[in-house]
Amino acid sequence: MRVGLNPEKDKELEKPDYMHHVVIPVHIPHFQDYYKDSFRIFKICLDSLCQTVDDKTFISIINNGSCIEVKKFLEKCLDKGVIHELINTVNIGKLNAILKGLTGYDVPLVTVADSDVFFCQGWQEETGKVFNAFPKAGTVGLVPQFNMFSNYCTNTIFDNILNRNLKFMKVADPEDMWKFYKSIGWNINKDHFYFDSILCIENNGLKACIGSGHFVATYRKELFKNIIRYLPFRLGGTSEKYLDAAAMKHGLWKLTTFNNYAYHMGNVWEDWMQSDNRRVHEPSPVIPEKISFNEESRFQYFLKNKLFKKILRLYLINRLFLHYCRLPKRLMKKYPRIYY
Repeated sequence: MRVGLNPEKDKELEKPDYMHHVVIPVHIPHFQDYYKDSFRIFKICLDSLCQTVDDKTFISIINNGSCIEVKKFLEKCLDKGVIHELINTVNIGKLNAILKGLTGYDVPLVTVADSDVFFCQGWQEETGKVFNAFPKAGTVGLVPQFNMFSNYCTNTIFDNILNRNLKFMKVADPEDMWKFYKSIGWNINKDHFYFDSILCIENNGLKACIGSGHFVATYRKELFKNIIRYLPFRLGGTSEKYLDAAAMKHGLWKLTTFNNYAYHMGNVWEDWMQSDNRRVHEPSPVIPEKISFNEESRFQYFLKNKLFKKILRLYLINRLFLHYCRLPKRLMKKYPRIYY
């Protein structure tokens, strides 16, 4: 039986005071084998995040079936105000956990990160600068990686094919790029030619790399206005495509900061992870300019992401494209055929 009218009925929500939302799923079921160092690494991840964001940032942690020790730690973080939201679930899969964290808030930007990301000073400000310098940016990553432009970026290339500021540039942080590949277990030499040049775009003096990885990236909230409900994978499968293709599906671009602003720590502890990342200054909120964009027509999507993609895959066109974007001649013979 109900008596009276609920006092909350028909009341509008107050406009959120936050400008940036960070979502991190955590799955640490125990502390053995693969997960032996994971809890220690996650604590560094969370600390590096808290020390590098402004006070307009809302932090959501999704406990995706972690053990009781991790759950209790996160509850303490919530009680102390270190994080703003804690969602506890059984192991529903990484992407499904992320989807839970994305809903319920209306903020301009949302960063999705793995629980083994080390955030560097200035990452948030630099991300905002990229969004403002390139109004069609839909996704902005923090870690430059080679050949990112071959992953759901044909619309970005199509839109800039006549822009002479689309070109290969010297990698800003080759040592940091090498560290990323080392962190994921690749056996690749520091002097590999991939660490020489990377495809970039420049506007008003600000450079950005074409493409983005998905272990840490920031997205315009508009990309998730029609959010998917469920993906049948715990990890990998088609779940990674959801974030990778988000910008392209809305006709927006995937970019990455020109300099490296995060590290992938992996699951094995190393001494460098304890490095001090304390604030050298109070970061100021960087609010991206609002953009209005319409969903691309089926023809536009087909032209940019199907037909143009097939054309770029042709070997001769492939070589001409690399030459047109000024890949250094000494690298042309070494550079493999790119499959978009």
